[in-house]
Amino acid sequence: MKHKQIGLAAIVTFFSLAFSFSNNGYEPGMEAVDFNLKNTNGQMVSMASQTEAKGFIIVFTCNECPFARKYENRIVALDKKYKPLGYPVIAINANDTVNYPEEVHKEKVKRAKDKGFTFPYLTDETQNIAKAFGAMKTPHIFLINKENDKFIVKYTGGIDNNFENVDKVTKKYLENALDELIAGKEITVKTSKAVGCMIKWVQ
Repeated sequence: MKHKQIGLAAIVTFFSLAFSFSNNGYEPGMEAVDFNLKNTNGQMVSMASQTEAKGFIIVFTCNECPFARKYENRIVALDKKYKPLGYPVIAINANDTVNYPEEVHKEKVKRAKDKGFTFPYLTDETQNIAKAFGAMKTPHIFLINKENDKFIVKYTGGIDNNFENVDKVTKKYLENALDELIAGKEITVKTSKAVGCMIKWVQ
């Protein structure tokens, strides 16, 4: 009986921790913490250092996830479209590099070059930024708007509703949010489900 009680307590604790972790992070309207992370070119990048930007499309992504790979061309297209409007992409890779060697720095450099990334591809080595944001998947989007020198979250979730085939997308969650934000309108859909691989956390 004692063993059963211990087992039940462990299960309850596990699900309590899982629930609390899944509910951590930013929701629309919250202020995001800035970061200072290393880019593939060796330079450090923060939001504050991008003085000309009005906001940012923060994308938590990685090298190995098939979902992330499916979205790479769309992310490049988003940067091309919205950077001139003041909302550039910043990609962040928070995956464990010890157990997942395909995520090490030299592989990020190669991936960025091969795919023609036009935006910073940063490494969240401590995973503290991913945890602060509440990023769980690759890709996972956080649309940020600069407001009185603060970085305010306006949208979180997925890019669109079809990772497999861009031609079958019927809902462009991120683009709709960006277009409404740029037009000075209230964002209609502020959250959606991020679909992708789980971030590989350091054990």
